[in-house]
Amino acid sequence: MESDDIAKILAHLGMRLDEQDRQIKEQQQQIKEQQQQIEQLTSENERLKELLHQQGKSKGSKPPKFKNDYSVETHLGSDKSKRGHDATGRRPQESKQDQVHEYVDVHEEGVAPSLCVERRQQYVWRIIDGKARYIGYRLFARAESQELPGILGVRNSWSEYGIEITVIVAYLHYWVGISLDRVCEVVQFFTGLELSKSQANALLTQLSQDWQAQYDTIAELLAYEMVIYVDETGWQVGTQRCYTWAFSTLMHVVFRCGVGRGKAEAQTILGDQFEGIGVSDDYGAYHSLFSEHQLCWAHLLRKAIKLMLQHPEHTEYKDFLDALYRIYQQAVRWQKDQRLSRGRSDKVNRLKTRICNLCREAGTPIDKDTMPTHQQTFIRLQNELINGIESLFVFVRHPQVEPTNNRSERNVRRDAEVRKGGRTSKR
Repeated sequence: MESDDIAKILAHLGMRLDEQDRQIKEQQQQIKEQQQQIEQLTSENERLKELLHQQGKSKGSKPPKFKNDYSVETHLGSDKSKRGHDATGRRPQESKQDQVHEYVDVHEEGVAPSLCVERRQQYVWRIIDGKARYIGYRLFARAESQELPGILGVRNSWSEYGIEITVIVAYLHYWVGISLDRVCEVVQFFTGLELSKSQANALLTQLSQDWQAQYDTIAELLAYEMVIYVDETGWQVGTQRCYTWAFSTLMHVVFRCGVGRGKAEAQTILGDQFEGIGVSDDYGAYHSLFSEHQLCWAHLLRKAIKLMLQHPEHTEYKDFLDALYRIYQQAVRWQKDQRLSRGRSDKVNRLKTRICNLCREAGTPIDKDTMPTHQQTFIRLQNELINGIESLFVFVRHPQVEPTNNRSERNVRRDAEVRKGGRTSKR
C-alpha cells in the first residue's frame, strides 16, 4: 500500500472521528437538556404535592361558621308543626316503620354474619326502578365494634335520602334550571317522592359541602395551567337568566352553574389575571383576563359563513370567506410544522399582513339609518379581526395551543341541549 493511500485512509478516519465527536457532543447536550427538564418537572411535581397538602390542611383547619339565627325570638310562635302529613322528619321510629316498603340487612365487612348482632336501624328514601321506596336498613356488627357498617349510596348515618335523590335534585335545579318548587313537583310526579322546598335545599347544601374541597382543589390547579379554554352558555326561564361556565384544560374541566355572565365569574376560577394562554371567543369579559389571548377561529369563520349563506347575491362575502379560510389553513400548516423554531414570529407577521390587506373596510363609519344590516355586520366582522389581530395567531407561536375553543364548547353542549329540550330560550 502506497503512502498516498495510507494518507487518504487516515484522513477518512479522522473525518469519521470528528463526526463521531460532534455526535457525542450533541448527545451530551441533549442529555443535559433532558436532565434539566427532569429536574424542572420533579420540582413542579413537589410544588403541586405541597399545594394539595396545604389545601387539605387549610380546609381541615377552618373554624365552623354558624349562619343561622338560634335566638329565642326566632322560635316564638312556632309551636305548630309545619311538616306534611306523610313527611318522615325526626318522628319516632315506630311511625317510620309503617311506611317501610322493605328491609335490607347490612353486615360489617369481613365479619361472618353469625358473629354480628343488630346494632341499629336506619330508614332511607331510595329510587328503585324509577320509583321512590322507603327502605329500612338493619345494621349488624360485632358487639364490641366502635363503627357500624356504612350503607352504599347514603351520605352518613343520619341521612334520610339516597345520593341518587340529591343528584336528581341538583340536575333539575342547576342544569335544567327550574326552581326548587318545580323540582319538588317533577320528583313527585315521576317517582312519587314528596319533597318540601326546604328539604330539597338542604340536599343541595349537603352536596356542596361534600364536594367543596375537591372543587376548590381542581379550580386552584386550573389557575396554574399554561393553556385554558373557556366558554359560557345561558338561557332564560321566565324573567330569570342564568349561565353555565366551562373551564377546560387537557386534564380537568370545572363548571360554574346557575351564575351570572360577568367577568367576576371567570375571575373566581382564574384570579384577576390568568398567567397563561386563554382560548375563548371575543366576549368582553375575556378582555385583559389572560396574559395571552387566542381568539376562537371557529367563531370567526362561522360569522363569515353565515353572512355568505344569508346573502349569496353579494359575491364579495364569499370571496372574503375564501380568503379568510385560506389564511386560517396556512396558519394551521405553520402551527404543525416542526421545522419552525425562531421563524414562527416572522410567519405570524406575514399572516397579520394578509389579515390587514383583507379587511380593507375595517374602521368604516357605520350609519345604522342608511346602511343595510348585512353591510354593518360585514364591517363589524372586519373590525373584530383588526382589533383582535394580536390574538389571532397565538397558536402559531405556541403550537401546543388549539386555534379553536371547541374543547370547552363540547363540554357545554349538553347544557345547550337540555335548554332546547326544556323549551327555554337562550336570551
